[in-house]
Formats: sequence, structure tokens, C-alpha cells
Amino acid sequence: MQNAITELEELTLTSSAKNFLRETAKWTYFLSILGFIGLALMVVFSFFAGTLFNNLPETQTMPFDFGPVMTITYLILALIYFFPVYYLFQFSTKMKTALRSKNDEDLANAFEKLKSHYKFLGVFTIIILSLYFLFFVLAMVGVAFA
Repeated sequence: MQNAITELEELTLTSSAKNFLRETAKWTYFLSILGFIGLALMVVFSFFAGTLFNNLPETQTMPFDFGPVMTITYLILALIYFFPVYYLFQFSTKMKTALRSKNDEDLANAFEKLKSHYKFLGVFTIIILSLYFLFFVLAMVGVAFA
């Protein structure tokens, strides 16, 4: 009688599964390239954000110089956005290599990068939802004391 662990170790990919993975690798490569282009545009825009926000009409004066704040904000967002795009790119290149070489270790490395991509997105989503909840609670407290 075989146990479940042994059955998983002998998992094989059918030709249709390989085709699905090959197509997925192509799409993730495309999306990661678009992500890198978006990152580049975000970094370039961050350097012009200072000029944009410093040239606001005089009716919209800020209590401080808003340009450097926006530059730093966009650079931080670009840094955060870099990691999921990089993991997606790594998955696509490693998956293409694994399917070409038929190497189980390359396949495992590709799936590790995909796991890292989704883990990053999951943790980031939890953080954002927590911040939304915190802002909601703070807004309710502010309304209660107003």
C-alpha cells in the first residue's frame, strides 16, 4: 500500500499540463515585462513629480514642499512593486528552462518563485486591508468625538 507522500513524489506532467505551463510562462513573461516598463515609468515620473507639484496654482498652496514627498512616495511604491514583478519574471524564465531541460529541480525552482510571487501579494493585501480597517476605525473614532 502506497502512502500519499510517495504518490506525490512520482507526480508526472502530461503533455497537456506541459503545454499549459508553457503558455502560462509566456503570459507571465509578457506581464512581467509590462511590469518592468511600468516600474521604469514610475521611477521616471517620480523625478518629475517634484516639478509638477511645485508648479501648482497659487490657490492650492501646501504648508510644506510637496514635490520631494511625492518623489519619495513614488520611489517607495516602485520598490514595493519591484518584488512581485521580479518573482513573476523569475517564474517565467525558470519554467521555460525547466520545460526545455526536463529537469525536476528547475521545475521546483520555478514553482518556488511563483509561490514567492503569490506570498508577497497575499501579505501585501493583508497589510493594505489592515490599514484600511485601521483608517476606518480612526475615522469612526474621529466622528464620535466631533
